[in-house]
Amino acid sequence: MHQMTLAEIARGLADKKFSSEELTKVLLARITQLDPQLNSFISLTEDLAIEQAKAADARRANGESGALLGAPIAHKDLFCTLGIRTSCGSKMLDNFKAPYDATVVAKLAAAGAVTLGKTNMDEFAMGSANESSWYGAVKNPWNLEHVPGGSSGGSAAAVAARLLPAATATDTGGSIRQPAAFTNLTGLKPTYGRVSRWGMIAYASSLDQGGPLARTAEDCAILLQGMAGFDPNDSTSIDEPVPDYSASLGESLQGLRIGVPKEYFSAGLDPRIAELIQNSIQQLRKLGAVIKEISLPNMQHAIPAYYVIAPAEASSNLSRFDGVRFGHRCENPENLIDLYKRSRGEGFGAEVQRRIMVGAYALSAGYYDAYYLKAQKIRRLVKNDFMAAFNEVDIILGPTTPNPAWKLGAKNSDPVAAYLEDVYTITANLAGLPGLSMPAGFVDGLPVGVQLLAPYFQEGRLLNVAHQYQLNTDWHTRTPTGF
Repeated sequence: MHQMTLAEIARGLADKKFSSEELTKVLLARITQLDPQLNSFISLTEDLAIEQAKAADARRANGESGALLGAPIAHKDLFCTLGIRTSCGSKMLDNFKAPYDATVVAKLAAAGAVTLGKTNMDEFAMGSANESSWYGAVKNPWNLEHVPGGSSGGSAAAVAARLLPAATATDTGGSIRQPAAFTNLTGLKPTYGRVSRWGMIAYASSLDQGGPLARTAEDCAILLQGMAGFDPNDSTSIDEPVPDYSASLGESLQGLRIGVPKEYFSAGLDPRIAELIQNSIQQLRKLGAVIKEISLPNMQHAIPAYYVIAPAEASSNLSRFDGVRFGHRCENPENLIDLYKRSRGEGFGAEVQRRIMVGAYALSAGYYDAYYLKAQKIRRLVKNDFMAAFNEVDIILGPTTPNPAWKLGAKNSDPVAAYLEDVYTITANLAGLPGLSMPAGFVDGLPVGVQLLAPYFQEGRLLNVAHQYQLNTDWHTRTPTGF
């Protein structure tokens, strides 16, 4: 059962080959047995899962249907879940039980999805390796000595190890696509505003976006269908009709114009990954796509701009965690200032503190114009580059990451080296564009991803290209040894 995709589970439940309760119990037992190797879960919700599975079976017995009805998933531990710990991977929120469900959680529950638990993550989604979690690092199932990527590494590792078929995740600078690449999954960051952020604990509000992680584009289409849609509770949610993503998966790629930016193939890209990307290009050309070289001239400025904007927003968003209303509070504070200082100093880890300090500095008097305002101007230039490119091509293709997954601890002493791994992914967040990573091969036994970017609200186009590619390749079917 654990080898089935979300689509296969939907068909099996519809055909009454097994019940949601049976499947849920199998997967919960598998998580209990195998997750100690991976550390991909922070909380398991066995009682809730069995209750939801029984309810889904009853709904099917009464004639209801739906691709997510009875399907087991997990949520990244920054989506608020009623009465269940929502920690953000931080000591600061270790004792926080949300008083409501995030919109994404509520929508998927209404569709009948079964929540198995909450997955591990970099603290407050700050990281590219899933090593900054207060609950310990997550391991990559393809090689337990390597990182699974971050910040959605728990969701990625759990799905890759076949502990469950799909999971929710979030992407601020590549935190869905990079873990997908590192663990041989398909991961989609939707257009900014396509998926509600209400109840999704914020890192950088103008960049964060929730999305699906699964083994196939078909599964991502199913999960995104349940997540997407306008939410009046979220002022950044866009009131745009949600298409049937699964219905568009059969479209031909004949004549599709694919742009390949020349800036992607610089000295920083592992040549073995470059070769796999070229192989993917050739496969898509065989399917009828037309390949064209394009340019994104301001890409080189994206990382410094991102690492001003994101920490600036983080310093503002995380100011609410003060030890007064909720979250960690220090013992025996001498006064209010001591309460603030020690609660935040004890509650936040090193990477979070680093980004708060960078952000506070960038927003401080005398530096706002020099750093934050200039970064926002660069952001506009990055967006303009994409708009010009999409006048010539339908999608943009390139590597998801410059290197395969590195060893645990390898970049801990040099945070900037880890930041540079986001070079291909952060531009989509700065511009608010949808982006997808899909499996494209292996380097030294570690998975490699190819990234696709599209114009606003063209998630269906990305999913269709990935689906057609996966019908003609088998990278996405590979399973890590031992799982």
